[in-house]
Amino acid sequence: MKKLDRALPLALLHAREATLKPFRHELDQIGLTVQQWRVIRVLAEGKPCCATELAERCVLMPPSLSRILKTLTERGLIERVEDSDARRRRVQISPDGCKKYTTMSQKAAGIYEDLETRFGTEKMETLLDLLNELYDVARAA
Repeated sequence: MKKLDRALPLALLHAREATLKPFRHELDQIGLTVQQWRVIRVLAEGKPCCATELAERCVLMPPSLSRILKTLTERGLIERVEDSDARRRRVQISPDGCKKYTTMSQKAAGIYEDLETRFGTEKMETLLDLLNELYDVARAA
């Protein structure tokens, strides 16, 4: 077994926590959790989604997503829309959700820019390419 400091799952978790720290600080300021932000971002940058698609795109378990959708709906940040299939319901971002998205996306851009400047643009692109490739390989196993 690999030494602890070379264990991929732990290395990924450490990197995740370190990179999320400045985002969490900004999200706290606007009253969103990291998971809520992922939902807002996916809806803002895409089209209305059903819960199954949203859970997959946001990397959330369906029970967690259900709670998040309830909270975001109650806060007026997302809204339900009818689907051509009456058995399914989709959600979309609301105007208030768009305002939150605009506020946070501007802050996020600065955080990304700072991180990329310190880490290096080329290294960041390589890392993202490698992570996407690893995801594809691991998913196909």
